[in-house]
Formats: sequence, C-alpha cells, structure tokens
Amino acid sequence: MPLPIAPTPPRILHISQPVDGGVARVVVDLAAAQAAAGTEVHVACPREGFLPQALAGLGVGVRVHPWTASRSPGPGLRAETRELRRVVDAVGPSLVHAHSAKAGLAARLALRGSVPTVFQPHAWSFEAVGGLTAHLARRWERLAARWTTRIVCVSEAEWVTGRRAGVDGAYTVIPNGVDTDRFAPAGPGETSGARVPLVVCVGRLCRQKGQDVLLHAWPTVAAQVPEARLVLVGDGPEAERLRERAGPRVAFAGEAADAAPWYRAADVVVLPSRWEGMALAPLEAMACARPVVITDVDGARESLPAAHRPHALVPPEDPAALSRALIALLRDENLRDSLGQRGRQHVLDHHDARRTAAATDAVYGELLGTAPTGQRECTTS
Repeated sequence: MPLPIAPTPPRILHISQPVDGGVARVVVDLAAAQAAAGTEVHVACPREGFLPQALAGLGVGVRVHPWTASRSPGPGLRAETRELRRVVDAVGPSLVHAHSAKAGLAARLALRGSVPTVFQPHAWSFEAVGGLTAHLARRWERLAARWTTRIVCVSEAEWVTGRRAGVDGAYTVIPNGVDTDRFAPAGPGETSGARVPLVVCVGRLCRQKGQDVLLHAWPTVAAQVPEARLVLVGDGPEAERLRERAGPRVAFAGEAADAAPWYRAADVVVLPSRWEGMALAPLEAMACARPVVITDVDGARESLPAAHRPHALVPPEDPAALSRALIALLRDENLRDSLGQRGRQHVLDHHDARRTAAATDAVYGELLGTAPTGQRECTTS
C-alpha cells in the first residue's frame, strides 16, 4: 500500500513598503515564525532599510526579492506595479500578503484577484491625509476590496474605521503581537530604571507619531518634575523640525537597532500618536514591564489592560492631558511598578507574537482550503 503523499507547504509572498517601523517589525516576526514552521516564505520589499537587513539575518531561509518602490504613491507607481508583477510571476505564490497602504495599492493593481490576496492596512491610509486626498484614498480602498480575499485588521477599532469608510469585504481581526522573549523585563544585575526620572518615546519621527505634541507638553512636565529627562528614539522626516523645537532636558537618540534597552531604562514610555491601527511600541514597553502613556486612537484601548486606561490613555493632540498623565506617573513609583507588572502579564496573555502568527496562519489555511471558515463579513450600504 503506497504511503500518503505529504501536503506541500504553502508558498507565501509578503509585500511591504515601508521597510522600517512597526510594519517592518510585524513582517519580520511573521516571516520568521512561518519559515520556522516549514512554510516557504518570500518577501518583496525595497533593498534598503531595517526590513531586508533583518530578514537576511534570520537564518531561517526567508527569500528576499528586491522591489523598487517609494513610500508614497507617485508618478512611479506604474513601473513599481509592473516590477512587482514580475516578482509575483517569478515566485508563483500560493497566497500574497500585502502590508500597509503602498504595498496594498501596488499588489492589488498587479494581481487584480489572480492570487488569493490578504491586505493588512496597519492603519488606514485615509486617516493620514485630509480633503480630496482622503476622499480618493477611501474611494480606492472601496474599489480595491473586490481584489482582496481577506482584510486583516490589527484591532477591532481599525475594523470599525474601515467599515465606516465603506470598505466592504471579508475581515479578520488579529491583534498585534510582540516577541516576549526579546522584549522582557531587566534581568538580574540590570537596572530597569534611570538615575533621573526618564521618559522615553520610541517611534518614527513623523506627524503620525505626534512627537510635536509631546514637545509641547514637555515644559509643563519639566517644571513639575525638574529632574526628569525625555529621550526621543527614532528617525524620520520630522527630525530636523523637532530638534529645532526641543527645549532643555530633551535628547534625540536616533534610530535604535534594538529598542528594548531603552524601554527597560525608562520610568515611563509615551507614544502620543495621531492615528494607529495598534501601535507596537506600547506593547513592547509593557512586555518589558514598563508603564505607558498613549493617545486614545484606534487600537489603544484594546492594547491596554482595563486597569491601565485611567492612567495611560489621553486624548490625541492634547498637550495638557499628556503632561498631567506623565507627571502623575513620574511622581508615583508604586503605581509605575504595579502597572508595569500588569502590563507584562497582559502582553503575555493577549499579544505574544506567536499568537499573532498562529492566527495569521489560520487565515491562510482558510483561504487555501485547509482550515475552517472564520472570517467576519463586513457589508456596508
């Protein structure tokens, strides 16, 4: 009697632009977990930046395909789409997973439904712009849904935002996760606090992340907690303008290959974003048992334990509320320690990257016919 033929593992092509920040981190973690589980994993992305470098260093056989693409749509879109189609033809994927707005735009134009396609917005593009541009972005997302087999949102709030914008289709919500081994509390002999009260903000220096609001709030914090210091970790298009606005006791650390030491050194980690899907930095900070202060944008409430919300959530673009929350935490060491320990357990229970990878693989299995249906249908009128 012949032995049964083992099923062929799926061939997954991730497509990503940007190549830095939280989106790139998600792609690296997913690709690593999937390759380690025996999936044939390919990633198309630009040659430069954190993403291709991190993938090259994984050592688990993820194949990287250079794709020349700018971060935002522009006159080169047609050529970028053609080049991406050539990558798809060369790889022959079972399924394509496009990450963020630009990759989602080019991938769906290139594929037009010819391959099962997962689109993960990582925060909707129309939230980043206004006026006519936002109208066009919403219109595109509605049209592109017909070429999207599944939309994966990182939070319930992101799903609601898409639904309200009229983006119809089959949705699955998979909360973001982080590597809880890499992002962990300080070990024996390490210090988890600083000699002076330290507030750390980790994120790309751009309008989305709201560091300008933080700098507006900081003089009030510094007046009430004179010994406190603020460090901005990251780089980006707003770096020069933010440096010009920064006052005393504010430092710019630049891009960090590993943010975990900064989280462990912080007394409080802050991220005053204007919009998100579900930000990774607060999850990473909580995994390191540090308290956080974040703005109440998409995904924020869902990323926090309920007990944290009165201390950790502030309205976006509200420097006064932001400064009050930071001052309260800087003055209360016991509260910081309590929130840090609860935050670590919350991430272990709900936001471990292994859970995220398993949930994503379940979606792939469903779309490829190897797992039961579990999507959330979203229909709008």
